[in-house]
Amino acid sequence: LALDKLNIDIQKGKIFGLLGPNGSGKTTTIKLLLGLIFPTEGRAYVLGKPTDNVAIKSRIGFLPEESCFYRFLNADETLDFYGQLFSIPRKERKLRINRLIDQVGLEFARKRPLRQYSKGMLRRIGIAQALINDPDLIILDEPTSGLDPIGTRETKDIILALKKQGKTVLLCSHLLSDVQDICDRIAILDRGKLQIAGTIDELLSRKDVVEVLIRNLSDEAISEVEAFIKEKQGEVISIKTPSNTLEDLFLKIVQERNSSFRDRNKRGYEFDQIGSEAMSRSNKTDQLN
Repeated sequence: LALDKLNIDIQKGKIFGLLGPNGSGKTTTIKLLLGLIFPTEGRAYVLGKPTDNVAIKSRIGFLPEESCFYRFLNADETLDFYGQLFSIPRKERKLRINRLIDQVGLEFARKRPLRQYSKGMLRRIGIAQALINDPDLIILDEPTSGLDPIGTRETKDIILALKKQGKTVLLCSHLLSDVQDICDRIAILDRGKLQIAGTIDELLSRKDVVEVLIRNLSDEAISEVEAFIKEKQGEVISIKTPSNTLEDLFLKIVQERNSSFRDRNKRGYEFDQIGSEAMSRSNKTDQLN
């Protein structure tokens, strides 16, 4: 199954992050919400209406992972084209186009054909396109892909500004730091199933675990401490460099259940590596079962 008993609730006016390795069901979830495919069982609702409601689609903005534009058009012409698809009056289109081009930082290149745009610039015009209809729900798939650090920060600011306007944002991203920076709630999918969902603070806190930070202790002394804990019927889950990030939580969810980690520095992992490792471990688990 592409999705198996998925049940998530995205609150109005919040930024919701959807995470998972490749093949976890993120794209299928987006297609369901956009009404491009329909569930074989259960129901999907967007803004309180079934996803097959045609009228509701005008209240949704969507930025796909790879935007497909007419490369011979410039930024103004591109946004005007999409504005006409939503039947936005000409005067209002012009106002929105000017505002959005300024908002995404493309004023300097608005008259260039898109074939001259870099990948980062195309992401910016893609964000503007997703906002041209002043949507209530904005679905963003990898919005910061291809952006430099300044562009990434500006994009995050745009998303946070949308929240202040009362918009609801569904964010899919491989960049876990982006998700942790701006999302109110997240859900992690793996093999079509919801593994965990909640606020960042809820998910990163571990009430069943006590963390002891030790400095200037030899490996031999650490081994003695570990042995003492086991003697007292305690369980040593991890001995590693301390961290408290969404990346740590993500790794825990997608890797083999009940596995223990020891002395692993996870900060340098790319998301593709995480997905590959998760799928490899999942396959091993299936073979054992």
